[in-house]
Amino acid sequence: MSDENGTPDTPAGSSGGTAPGGGPRPEPPDTPAGSSGGTAPGGGPRPEPLRFFGTTWVDHDNGYAARRAGVAVGSLAAAVASCLVLRFAYEGIRIADTGSFVTVLIIAMFAICSALAFRNTWEGFGKRHDPQRQASLRGLLAIGFVGSLLAYFLRSLTEAPGEKLHREEYEKAREDHERRTSRRTGNPSKKKRRR
Repeated sequence: MSDENGTPDTPAGSSGGTAPGGGPRPEPPDTPAGSSGGTAPGGGPRPEPLRFFGTTWVDHDNGYAARRAGVAVGSLAAAVASCLVLRFAYEGIRIADTGSFVTVLIIAMFAICSALAFRNTWEGFGKRHDPQRQASLRGLLAIGFVGSLLAYFLRSLTEAPGEKLHREEYEKAREDHERRTSRRTGNPSKKKRRR
């Protein structure tokens, strides 16, 4: 799963595969039956669900606007609450009288990690990240969680976070599928037989 938007790392149009137990992969929550990532019953690609949105991003239906508003309000509220917690932590460091160097170092660490987390999360809305790179950045991104929350808030003002990337992949998968199926159609009796 991708850390930024909670979606599988397989792009739209790829097969859903099997669950770890060997059976078919279960339908994700918030997704109408038969519309998760992979292949549709008719053979075409299915849209990949987004965290909090399922597949409502495709046609902007089933409460898409309310979900976007909820994500915007929720991420902003979480960022504000996180800043209050960090403020209490700062007060604790100040009361402990650890010295100005340690205080400046901690403030700089949180500011830099938040900026890097914001940038990484924002870029993740437009392109898929390398999973190994993401694993190596996990600690840094955890420290800068406020930046990730702010990226979610700002992106949800214009679209579902990750919608642009998923829409591009889904439309490309649909075009590829239509090209493949149009090549297969036609009257087979008109084809020349090889001898």
